[in-house]
Amino acid sequence: MKKIFALGLMSLMGLTSSVVCAQQYKIEFKLEGVSDSVLYIARHFRDQLQVVDSARVQKDGSYVFKGKKNWNRNIYALVHQDKGKAIGDFAIDDSRTFTITGDASLTPSKVKVKGSEANSRMFSYLAKINEAKQRMQDIGKRKKDDATKEQAEKDEQALIDEMKAYEDKVRHPKKSQVFFDLVNFFDDSEVPEEVENKALYFRTHYWDNFFSGEMPLKMEEMLYTPNLFSKMNYFFYGIMYHADSDTIIKEIDHLAALIGDNTELLRYVFDHIEPRYWRSTRNIGWDAVWCHLASEYYLKGRCPWATEGTLYNMKLNYNRIKQSIIGAHGQELWMADTNQSANPNDWISSHRFPQKYVILWFWDPDCHHCQEQSEELKVLYDSLLTAPYRPFEVYAVGYESDVPKWKNYVKKHNFKWINVGGPNVNIDYQEAYNVHGAPTMIILNEKRDIIMNKVLPIKGLLRFLEDYEKRKAEISLTKQPK
Repeated sequence: MKKIFALGLMSLMGLTSSVVCAQQYKIEFKLEGVSDSVLYIARHFRDQLQVVDSARVQKDGSYVFKGKKNWNRNIYALVHQDKGKAIGDFAIDDSRTFTITGDASLTPSKVKVKGSEANSRMFSYLAKINEAKQRMQDIGKRKKDDATKEQAEKDEQALIDEMKAYEDKVRHPKKSQVFFDLVNFFDDSEVPEEVENKALYFRTHYWDNFFSGEMPLKMEEMLYTPNLFSKMNYFFYGIMYHADSDTIIKEIDHLAALIGDNTELLRYVFDHIEPRYWRSTRNIGWDAVWCHLASEYYLKGRCPWATEGTLYNMKLNYNRIKQSIIGAHGQELWMADTNQSANPNDWISSHRFPQKYVILWFWDPDCHHCQEQSEELKVLYDSLLTAPYRPFEVYAVGYESDVPKWKNYVKKHNFKWINVGGPNVNIDYQEAYNVHGAPTMIILNEKRDIIMNKVLPIKGLLRFLEDYEKRKAEISLTKQPK
């Protein structure tokens, strides 16, 4: 569901200057099953819809948008009165006077258009695409049955050939039409058959058509197409979703270089991705991506739209978070154990263990999830106590101001790892490791650099360390002199 906000009938983002070239328009919708007292026309902007016009229901149940306005050629949305749901998209293109008849969701196969060839062709095309998808689903079901598999495969190829011929025919009308112009422009780059790593090729050439082709609309109009947001969103949260932070940073820099001095487009992208990478709890290493955006773009003056307050807060956050990103050197903690000695000479270091890895485990005895995860970690830790080799030590920091409660919990559950906590500590570990909740897991390697700063499932801990060793060995091999 798209988020919608009203800017009034004359948007603050560009329409106020359009009255000079205003045109008469009359756009009518007759929709079966829609009973709203008012409907809105909205334009797309990222994952939001900005209201630009409204119409009240007529006595015959129709909605007529009319007046004088300079409509840009583009794809717009028809929206319900509560602004919580879009009915569907339509085009404003060759005609400013047309009627669209259909059902409550503008189902393409049920839509009839009068007065707009662009909309007529668009809905016919979408209806054909939807029909082909349904036929392909039916074929897929028949392919699972050995009795019908052979014929289904033939039908599948026939449908592919049919749709290719259909697309070649209809997607290039003699007269420019905004819907097909955008569909053609936003087509993905074709991957040559001879390319071995097709996923890598697709990623590295993803923006080729966009930056090498002639845009069907001016950039200020392209920003309000649904296509641009879909393409951007799929790139960062589809293709790049499981990529490591170095790869994501590389692709961001590549895209920024392609964008160049186009501040509006850069803002379009950064306003969307910066909040997603900020304190991401789902993806390993994404905090490093945010730090890169902050240090290399915002704090270097390459984002002129950012306010002084935004930049001030970003600098504070950057200086804190950069200390705990993957690859940073973990700051050494000295803390008192359950004896709670006030003498620093009695405190225990987080770094000085013979084990290759150190797991900094920030936990709270009052936290139910901490309790569960700590018990799982205890089972793993205890199972390795008699093993010939235990690759890690656990440095468990009691994230609890009630010291007696923490000490009693440790004693009751017989945690045999290094237990530290309380107020006796050399530095603020919450700031040093960006700990803003429990449980938090930080893993340090033999150099005591951070290699993990997210809570891993305990059952996958040893596997993570094994995979890390393999990746390190592979990197080492690639750096060997030839």
